[in-house]
Amino acid sequence: MSTSSSPSLIELTQTFHYCNALFDYHIRWTSLGNASSPPLIFVHGTPWSSRVWHVYAQSLSLYFRVYLFDNPGFGDSPLGKPLPGKEATITKEVALDANLSQQSEVFAALYKSWEQEWQGAKAHVVAHDHGGLMALRAHLLRGCEYRSLCLIDVVALGPFGLPLFKLVEENEGVFTSLTGPVFEGVVEAYIRDAAHKDLSKETMEMLKRPWIATEEGRRGFVRQMIQANNRSNKEVEGRYHEVGKSMPVRIIWGKEDKWIPVETAMRLKEKLDAKDVVVIEGAGHLVMYDQGASLGIELGWWFGTLK
Repeated sequence: MSTSSSPSLIELTQTFHYCNALFDYHIRWTSLGNASSPPLIFVHGTPWSSRVWHVYAQSLSLYFRVYLFDNPGFGDSPLGKPLPGKEATITKEVALDANLSQQSEVFAALYKSWEQEWQGAKAHVVAHDHGGLMALRAHLLRGCEYRSLCLIDVVALGPFGLPLFKLVEENEGVFTSLTGPVFEGVVEAYIRDAAHKDLSKETMEMLKRPWIATEEGRRGFVRQMIQANNRSNKEVEGRYHEVGKSMPVRIIWGKEDKWIPVETAMRLKEKLDAKDVVVIEGAGHLVMYDQGASLGIELGWWFGTLK
């Protein structure tokens, strides 16, 4: 499987519209590969976008119908807009979506819209960071059935939060007021901390640009930090034992992950009754950039065992 560090840009050419009791969402997505191939969905986390998956999506689209999308408030998908007359009913907790309830609800609706084209098939799902908790919630609480689940350095088990998250929440006004090179430096330092190796200038620019290019992006970055400091998985962690009984689960982790220690992978394996844990040497939280080839091999091997 090719894992070139500079894949051509994949445009999210489709828009999925979803409306619940409080918000109106417009989710940008696209698919690659033959429509008759087995479906495969990549789910990104924070503060990333679907672009972290481009190289894998391109390679695996030879064998799968690959789906990419940006979560609400990330990449090309705008944050959900409050419905007219609902603004006053939306509490800070709901606005933060700290337990990822809303993002999981939107993902589940998107999944079920795609499912109509699969003629009874189930999708393989690969999730990173908070995409892991999203995928687990969509399965356990929203009835999304997967062919398999591969979790990569995921948010799924507490305790959550980095010291920076707490600092941002306690000084929200200060961070919101930062602009220009100072704010850019904060974003860049945060992203750099997720990688074990130095990121290329091109990669760093791609990862930080959505958060520094506009005022909305800057506010969004601060919001994501506060959300991360308030994460909760209490609705689903007690049901994790059900997951491995309903599908094959694999866990992949960067050994040098400073955000979520590798010990978490071992705890998660037991909770989920996963088939195995793969620890990738020389990789941090952004394993797809630290050890892209190794991750590609592990994904290829995983899908090969499921045929």
